Amino acid sequence: MTQFFDHEGFELAFLDREPQQGAGDPILLIHGFASSHIVNWVSPGWVKTLTEAGYRAIAFDHRGHGLSTKSYDPADYTPEKMAGDAAALLDHLGIERAHIMGYSMGARVSAFLALAEPDKVATLVFGGLGYGMVDGVGDWDPIAEALLAPDPDQITHPRAKTFRTFADQTKSDRAALAACIETSRTLLSEAELGRIMQPTLVAVGTRDDIGGSAQKLAAIMPNAEAFDIEGRDHMLAVGDRTFKARVLEFLQDNPL
Repeated sequence: MTQFFDHEGFELAFLDREPQQGAGDPILLIHGFASSHIVNWVSPGWVKTLTEAGYRAIAFDHRGHGLSTKSYDPADYTPEKMAGDAAALLDHLGIERAHIMGYSMGARVSAFLALAEPDKVATLVFGGLGYGMVDGVGDWDPIAEALLAPDPDQITHPRAKTFRTFADQTKSDRAALAACIETSRTLLSEAELGRIMQPTLVAVGTRDDIGGSAQKLAAIMPNAEAFDIEGRDHMLAVGDRTFKARVLEFLQDNPL
């Protein structure tokens, strides 16, 4: 059942799913751009996988996404503010420390969370975003234009068309997403990422042309390791079985 909590004037939707047996370590799942907790974590089977493995799975909709309050002001969508939402949810649930897993934009938000609130973060999984966290993930301005285009059939930019189609499929508020994409892409320096001391798994699809190298990102972090999601692109890596198996192994090796 979807629940809601308030933070900075936003009503944010979330789920909190206990493991099938007993009480388990919490893991907070942070979804990607234009997605939602349902699309990113429930539908691909992550919540089921984690709760069956004994974890307490928590996931929420970013501001501007899913069932959460929308804003059309780009200033509301910095990674710092979205990381603040994640920290506020942990506080709301009385959770002092959790595993954190983010996909794509959610991986970036997870990194900002680890830097701002290191005591809350036990481990990190960055899915779908490698060295792109440092050097950018290409030209996203056409995506903002595509989100606002009156006729999707007129969009010619391949990546922009992919995200417009995804936003339409998820019935997203495209104007809110266009505002989000303006300010949510803040980069982190190698020095900043080098300050993240938590055990970290960086997993990117071998056909992902958005996220950048998992190995290159892991190499600049003190306690990170890379995992290639074989044969998967940015959209299809999310629910990959080998990715799930590797995450479970990583969590078991790094208990709360």
